[in-house]
Amino acid sequence: MNKTGAQILCDSLVKEGVEVIFGILGGALLPLYDILPQYPQIRHILTRHEQGAVHAAEGYARATGRVGVCIATSGPGATNLVTGIADAYMDSVPLVAITGQVATPFIGKDAFQETDITGITLPITKYNYLVTDVTRLAEIVKEAFHIAQTGRPGPVLIDIPKDVLQAVTNFVYPEKVNLPSYKITSRGHMAQIRRAVKLIDKAERPLIIAGRGILISRAWDELKLLAEKAQIPVVSTLLGLSSFPGRHILNFGMLGMHGMAYANLAVQNADLVIAIGMRFDDRATANTDDFAPLARIIHIDIDPAEISKNVPADVPIVGDVKAVLNVLNKEVGSNDHLEWVSQLGQWKYEYPLVDLSQGDKLLPQYIVEQICEVTQGDTVVVTGVGQHQMWAAQHFTYTRLNSFISAGGLGPMGFGLPAAMGARIGLPEETVWCIDGDGSFQMNIQELGTIAQERIAIKIAIMNNGFLGMVRQWQEMFYHGRYVHTKLWNPDFVKIAEAYDIPGIRVKHKEEVVSAINRAMDCPGPFLLDFAVEPEENVYPMVSPGENLAKFIDTPRPEVLSK
Repeated sequence: MNKTGAQILCDSLVKEGVEVIFGILGGALLPLYDILPQYPQIRHILTRHEQGAVHAAEGYARATGRVGVCIATSGPGATNLVTGIADAYMDSVPLVAITGQVATPFIGKDAFQETDITGITLPITKYNYLVTDVTRLAEIVKEAFHIAQTGRPGPVLIDIPKDVLQAVTNFVYPEKVNLPSYKITSRGHMAQIRRAVKLIDKAERPLIIAGRGILISRAWDELKLLAEKAQIPVVSTLLGLSSFPGRHILNFGMLGMHGMAYANLAVQNADLVIAIGMRFDDRATANTDDFAPLARIIHIDIDPAEISKNVPADVPIVGDVKAVLNVLNKEVGSNDHLEWVSQLGQWKYEYPLVDLSQGDKLLPQYIVEQICEVTQGDTVVVTGVGQHQMWAAQHFTYTRLNSFISAGGLGPMGFGLPAAMGARIGLPEETVWCIDGDGSFQMNIQELGTIAQERIAIKIAIMNNGFLGMVRQWQEMFYHGRYVHTKLWNPDFVKIAEAYDIPGIRVKHKEEVVSAINRAMDCPGPFLLDFAVEPEENVYPMVSPGENLAKFIDTPRPEVLSK
């Protein structure tokens, strides 16, 4: 049957099971938007900014495991997607970004709103396409979704000129893709797995580092089985949080720059590190020259480019972590590391997080803990980027699997609000909390309009300290307290929310926190809480730049607990 390129695109999206797309229309996309009402299977969410669209698509993908889809017009619409595309690339998020382009006769002639978006995004996509022939459009869509969600997931961009959307051809959706050069190793080499088993069986102080690959592969059951069978303690990267039960006796929290002191000490004293679905980034490892100096390294990852890139692996295993762990668990022996686990427990006792039961200050850590307490951990937490992100990582106990969504590798402020929006749309029956900072929140504050229009029932907790807090902390600790351009003048967030017909309240005192959280939970729609927290509260522990993980700055407890 003959169809236009716009119809072919929509039919192809339906074939791929796409239920929702996030975007903003423009001139180059008018042929597509004109026929979009003919496809009720596809829900279109009109965001207020293209960065909001791409982060919402990311939140949807991270929450559901399905491909997120965003769409933007040519020129500035396309370039506004770049930050989110880069974020998806760094964090291995399956994403298809569709951009409109000027008509093919105008490409390369500096036409109105022409931008070489395929050239711009070449380093930050798994693959991208400029479609110049409508007969290839269906095939390209099929390939894009396949590439985005297989192997190490990531973003794929499809740039479609306006005249291609208007062109007509016979529509046949391909049954399968034909990509001879795109090969994925998923099973893992058996000889390498057996080498790993031997090291695990004889190790005295083994440690698992769980990364985001566990969540991508849905391998949390296999991770739990390995940890319990061989009695191996587990620490997580930032994006590996919620891959292992938060209250499990073998869970020792997050490692890294702002990781738990006892998690970092575990890494530095282990004789074997089993790194699963993580890439040894600098925020997790600190000084790589002095990372886990006593340990042999087993590295399991589906991307061969990550093996030994930052930390040399003694036993590299390339493969899907779920498939590899399935085999490894059958081979590994039962074990008992009571002395080692006891040592980690002793470090946990010696270096606890700050005691929040004392003092009258309204601390952001306390708010995070109370959100966890009120919800009983049965919620999805989405954060922006900054101090609040670290407090959410440290002080919320993630008992629910895949319940922590945050931007790690790129670290874009403004991620939290639109990503929470996308997560809630992907999980419409679940509670979603957006924990954000006053600086990060304002970077995409306009998405309150989308939330109001679509009645997206997320709960928003703003840690309002009047600073760009993480940068201020660095200025305090490493730049002699010179606060240069980190002080914020903030609007009344509650009034802004109310202007969007979203209820909200401002909380100034510790004793008001629980009732405010309950009020937000009782509201059937979106709700905003503006917490006036301590302006100069810092995130501890902290590993200073250039140091190893064992050399951390611990919480200055008397100052924290004083009124």
